[in-house]
Amino acid sequence: MTTENNLSENEEKKNPNEVSQETSENTVSHDAHSHEDDTEHLEEHEDVEISLADALKEMEKLINAPDAGENSKKFNQLKEKASHHIHDEVEDKKHEYAEAGNTSENFSYEHPSQAKFSALVNIFREKHDEFQKGQEEEQKKNLDHRQNIIERLKNLYTNSEPGVNLFKSIREIKEEWSKAGQVAKSEFKILNNNYFHHLNQFYQMLDLNKEFLEQEYSHNLEKRQHIIARAQELENEPVIQKALNELQYLHKLWKEEAEPVAEEFREKTWEEFKEISNKIHERKSELSASIEKEQTANLEKKNQIIAEIKKLSEPSETPNHNYWQNSIKRVEELRSDFLKTGSVPRKLSNQNWNDFKTTLRGFNTTKNNYYKSLKGSQQANLEEKLKLIQTAQDNQSNEEWDIAVPLFKKLQEDWKKIGHVPKSMTNKIWDEFRDACNAFFNNYREKSNTSTDNWKENYKNKKSLLDELKLVSNEEGSIEKIEAIKTAWNNIGKVPRDKISINTEFNKTLREKLKINKINELELKEEGLSENQLTDKARKIKNQISDLEAEIVKLENNLAFFNKPSRENPLLRDTYNTIDEKKAHLETLRQNLHNIIAGE
Repeated sequence: MTTENNLSENEEKKNPNEVSQETSENTVSHDAHSHEDDTEHLEEHEDVEISLADALKEMEKLINAPDAGENSKKFNQLKEKASHHIHDEVEDKKHEYAEAGNTSENFSYEHPSQAKFSALVNIFREKHDEFQKGQEEEQKKNLDHRQNIIERLKNLYTNSEPGVNLFKSIREIKEEWSKAGQVAKSEFKILNNNYFHHLNQFYQMLDLNKEFLEQEYSHNLEKRQHIIARAQELENEPVIQKALNELQYLHKLWKEEAEPVAEEFREKTWEEFKEISNKIHERKSELSASIEKEQTANLEKKNQIIAEIKKLSEPSETPNHNYWQNSIKRVEELRSDFLKTGSVPRKLSNQNWNDFKTTLRGFNTTKNNYYKSLKGSQQANLEEKLKLIQTAQDNQSNEEWDIAVPLFKKLQEDWKKIGHVPKSMTNKIWDEFRDACNAFFNNYREKSNTSTDNWKENYKNKKSLLDELKLVSNEEGSIEKIEAIKTAWNNIGKVPRDKISINTEFNKTLREKLKINKINELELKEEGLSENQLTDKARKIKNQISDLEAEIVKLENNLAFFNKPSRENPLLRDTYNTIDEKKAHLETLRQNLHNIIAGE
């Protein structure tokens, strides 16, 4: 630190009459610059990666805060991180698109978070512009106020009337100056120089009043001593960055408020303050060492994460579906840990990030290649199961029981041994295979129990229930009637083979009645179901539950694109109602599934 910040020590020693406005310019000290560098260093150190979702969430918090416009630096940092994530994810999609054999020029993809990101940026820009406008108005008022203070100071030594208490007046002026608000940076230097110029002129005038000048110098010395005392305390401050921050503030006070003192104290106080400042700044090496140590540890941790992802991408044994599903979950955990880990040395930051993205992309490529190959094996499995279905259908009417029964048991065992088929075909081929098997075993049981079944009576009872079902409307209590009819139907035995079409007619009529009563068949409370029927119904309910959950998640995700979605919004009211209806339906299905599993 080479100069004192209001009037340099050499300038204070000059004859007051030789001091000009130029000598009272406020020059920012070397130490102040050094400290600003420290602050920037710390900010870099605290600059950690966060996920896209967290970045957007923090951006939304900032724009909804009362002081939104003041946080441009933090908002811009978050904006850069969010933009970086979106760009990387779009590049990943482009990479996958190209890997699938497509031409990169035809790639088109709109990131799901892009619309929200753009909206947040635009809203903040408006709020920041509004804040800037208010700041400019406030600074203009403060400028006028400070200029008035300078004018009063000027009048104090040029036009003072007899009897004016100069000591009290100068105290009031200096107190008011210290509390006056900020002005534009372009105005501050000239304004501050002007103030200290007239303050110096005032002190020159005080040469005529030695007693008052001594009082003033004594008061100014107390200010300097307070600043020095606080600086001495900072030498023992355990948090180095805190000490540097407060030292910067003390230099600001010295610069703006540590006014001239008696000549014998000028150089002494300045040298004492400067020496303490230098000692505190010498501790910067401790801060740098601490940051370097922490960043090195972060780098090691991030490299370990990259190594683990790479290991998951290169399994030692042939991986299966379960391996990749578990690996996907683990990689997501590792990705989250990577983003939460603090900063690494700046010179290695870009390389570390690129290694991470490259390793992630490699994992996804290997995983995608596995599932591409799996699709081929699933197709082969589908062809094998189709052959089993054909065999079952060809033999479902076979009544050579000694041959047919073992055949169907073997078909069922073979079905279980064959692996997965394409998801879109799973339910369809299972229904065909099950129907063929059920047809055979139903025929087998019928022929084995003809002596005990009163088929004609059963048909008569079923015909009566079908006629009763046809009369059901959509009035109150209709659902209970349908449930009673369906339960009674389940408890009736088999009918003659030539009358079996009554089952198809009953099911068709049942669907019509359920439709007009706006109820799903899976929601019916029915009894008398066989174990196979219960299993089949449970499977259908599970599929329906899965579909409903997916629909609800999709609708709720759509709402997330709106800022503060509300039922009061006319555009969203129907969506909220649809979600409520689907959730109610979902709860009913879950209860029915629970009842089936519990045997109730």
